Amino acid sequence: MSIELKAIEWRHHIHQHPEFGTEEHQTAEFVATKLEEFGIEVHRGIGGTGVVGILKRGTSDRSIGLRADMDALHIQEENTFCYASVNEGAMHACGHDGHTAMLLGAAHELATNGNFDGTVYFIFQPDEERGTGAKAMIADGLFTRWNIDAVYAMHNLPGIEAGHFVTRPHSIMASESSFEIEVIATGGHAAMPHMGTDPIVVGAQIVTAMQTIVSRNLSAIDETAVISVTEFATNGTVNVIPTKVTIKGDTRSFTDVALHKIEKAIERIVAGQCMSAGVDYTYKFNNSFLSTINTPDEAAYAVEAATKVVGAERVNGACQPFTISEDFSFMLREAKGCYILVGNGVGECGGTALHKPHYDFNDNIIKDGIGFWKTLAEQQLAN
Repeated sequence: MSIELKAIEWRHHIHQHPEFGTEEHQTAEFVATKLEEFGIEVHRGIGGTGVVGILKRGTSDRSIGLRADMDALHIQEENTFCYASVNEGAMHACGHDGHTAMLLGAAHELATNGNFDGTVYFIFQPDEERGTGAKAMIADGLFTRWNIDAVYAMHNLPGIEAGHFVTRPHSIMASESSFEIEVIATGGHAAMPHMGTDPIVVGAQIVTAMQTIVSRNLSAIDETAVISVTEFATNGTVNVIPTKVTIKGDTRSFTDVALHKIEKAIERIVAGQCMSAGVDYTYKFNNSFLSTINTPDEAAYAVEAATKVVGAERVNGACQPFTISEDFSFMLREAKGCYILVGNGVGECGGTALHKPHYDFNDNIIKDGIGFWKTLAEQQLAN
């Protein structure tokens, strides 16, 4: 059986048995067992349920890290094919089953007939979806226990033709941060608003003023960002002016400078509006994902490898950045590297959006994914 068909079988098995972030025990053991079968040195339990496989050839001290994510989502699958999820409320709706299978396939090929001089680190990461997996593996010594010169990751993307690769130097994905604002007032009777203070009016002014941050505080050329208010809740009722308004939302940006400007600008607006109205406030800002920043040389190497596999007409090395986020961003702060996207398909075959109950990873791209990983490793660790 070809490695492509084996990887498809592995993918279907993982898809059928999805596990949430930090709970990928069966998936991690499946990965570790396969790596050992290939003759690869295995380290279990890195950052919780993470797995690192190490394959050495020759005498060079050069190295490369290849990363795949393993966790599933809290989604009830609505597909009816034979390998649909058997775990209630859990589903591989982001393609991590395919990412894991492709990297396993590449590990098999490199262990069996790889032509390189150096060390390949196969990094199977837990809990990408919540943004804790990469940080956990880093804290557990991923880049201090082992000398990883550069690290790469690949993710599928519906809406791009199957087997087409896209990436870019510098920022390819945005940071993601959440904020929570509480406006605290005295409230009162709806018929006598002058007897107290009204947090709804203040909250509305805050929401409106926040729309000026992107247009008036950030550069239109190199500080693109998105700020979205997604919740506005009170403890009032039809004839009661509330004592509290809670405002929550989400921000995306492509640089650390823009991220910090947004954090400070929101608090400045909140403080100013609340002081003007004579009410109190609390403010929390939490960064879940940093912006994913590719180093230029490594982005060029990824483009070169993809071109060798699928041809120049199917590779875009200067794509537009995406406002979605990825916790591989934390690994790219520890080592140089590149994040690349492979098309999952358009229309009925592979075109269903990520995080949807009818999504499925496109098996037709597994061969290209395996080829990309093998080519990249051999290219970077050439004899």
